[in-house]
Amino acid sequence: MKRSIATVCLSGTLDEKLDAASSAGFDGIELFEADLINSPLSPSQVRGLAEDLGLSIDLYQPFRDFEAMPEPDFRRAEAKFDVMEALGAPTMLVCSNVSPHAIDDDALAAAQLHELASRAHARGLKIAYEALAWGRHVSEYDHAWRIVEQADHPALGTCLDSFHILSRGTSLDTIDAIPGEKIFFLQLADAPYLRMDVLQWSRHYRCFPGQGALDVAGFVQRVLATGYSGPLSLEVFNDVFRQADPCRTAVDAMRSLIVLQDALPEPAKLDGFAFVELAVDSPETEDLLRAMGFAHVGPHRTKPVQLFEHGDIRVVLNHEGSDPEVVAIAVASADPDASAARAEALLAHRVERRRGTGEADLTAVAAPDGTAVFFCGPDWINDFLPTGEGGGEGVPIERIDHITLAQPFEAFDEAGLFYRSVLDLQPSDAAEFAAPDGLVRSRAYASGDVRVVLNVPALASTRDRTELQHVAFSCADALATARAMRERGVPLLAVPENYYDDLEARLEIDTAPLRELGVLYDRTPEGELLHFYTARLGGRVFFEVLERRGGYRGYGALNSPVRMAAQRGGVAEPVT
Repeated sequence: MKRSIATVCLSGTLDEKLDAASSAGFDGIELFEADLINSPLSPSQVRGLAEDLGLSIDLYQPFRDFEAMPEPDFRRAEAKFDVMEALGAPTMLVCSNVSPHAIDDDALAAAQLHELASRAHARGLKIAYEALAWGRHVSEYDHAWRIVEQADHPALGTCLDSFHILSRGTSLDTIDAIPGEKIFFLQLADAPYLRMDVLQWSRHYRCFPGQGALDVAGFVQRVLATGYSGPLSLEVFNDVFRQADPCRTAVDAMRSLIVLQDALPEPAKLDGFAFVELAVDSPETEDLLRAMGFAHVGPHRTKPVQLFEHGDIRVVLNHEGSDPEVVAIAVASADPDASAARAEALLAHRVERRRGTGEADLTAVAAPDGTAVFFCGPDWINDFLPTGEGGGEGVPIERIDHITLAQPFEAFDEAGLFYRSVLDLQPSDAAEFAAPDGLVRSRAYASGDVRVVLNVPALASTRDRTELQHVAFSCADALATARAMRERGVPLLAVPENYYDDLEARLEIDTAPLRELGVLYDRTPEGELLHFYTARLGGRVFFEVLERRGGYRGYGALNSPVRMAAQRGGVAEPVT
């Protein structure tokens, strides 16, 4: 099926939007009227540019406040038909009337739409009638369809918009009764669940399919079952997208349609994290890892990186960095080539790497924030020269439980779709919590032992702020592990007494062993979490150690404000 995108989804001038859509592989566009009005290009020039870029103009939209009026504005409609003919756009979107002058009379609306369709038909054009979720008298798609059916003109059909339908919770059963040939256009958008006016929800918070909470996939299946064969088109109003790089947004949009159509190689089975790579500029991180029980395995054969290991946990330190930060994560894949092929099909940008003779041929792709994601078989570790150093005594950490990555404000939804699609991770519910510098939004993506948590400021900020990242290690006994690390000189994050006082009041538990070691606690109906943190050693990175009891599947989000406030105090002294 053709893939289309509305120009309103993208930032920039009209020519920049068209170029971005073409570069991302779209077949066509919906031309938003304001984009044409604001452009210095004539309609015929826009048509020529689109054709040169391999794009069709599938829809001209929107035509507002027409039907069920005392005096419908056919003069304005004829002027728009002139524009459409110059553009080569075959269909005009007419959205349901929101004017206070509109009359609640379906027969009148049908008659006026019939006349509009007759005039369009005379020029070889078509009209797609859409119910806006906030329409004055027509706000449901089945109501709009009844009017189209009553109007009974071959050049008049309906447009179905996933947001307008799913945001209202309207039953999808009526879709089955609409002949596919009378569905003239299909517009797709996702959105998070929000309690707010639907107009504001629509205008500011839509997102691409797979980034929100609406069942867009189920909706599309119902529409395709009618025999609809037109474009799958994205129409997303989003404040962040309107100021983001249009080329990146277009790629993100295309990725969402690829996932929606399930046009992908099967994901290879992942078996946890092979390693995490940190960029560093001093020996402090090495000292901290040794204190935590890690052994220095040795240097890379050709690159300025060192491998540290603790049982099945492997941390690579890249000495080409500056302040410590996570620069790469690696997943252990049963078929790295298949994982790489899936990433390529999802338009993930491959990271170019230097590879010496005999070194493992690792594929890495770039996540939206620039973090490299590697797909590893078992042979990558042979690229390091062993030193024979021991380690791990008395510190019972077991594996990487999850990695938390701070995202740029504009990349949160994009990154979520990236990890969800490329690694086939499933999202948890989003959470928000108050940090010292403002609200933080968080969402986890997980499958088996691969878990990635994404954090982002809830509001864009011009203030200079350091967004922290961390690597979490699992253990079987958090209290014993915290005691062992303290004895080895690991600088642990201090937790305020007020936290434990509140914990006792809320949960009626003995907090004495937790207080002693700075261990935090969370409980859900499924199980318990005990976790603690190292202090931050400069830069952005720190470590967490956690014990999951029972079926606890969360990440201690309730404790995040406590941790963030404690970290605001600064940086740990070097390990001695």
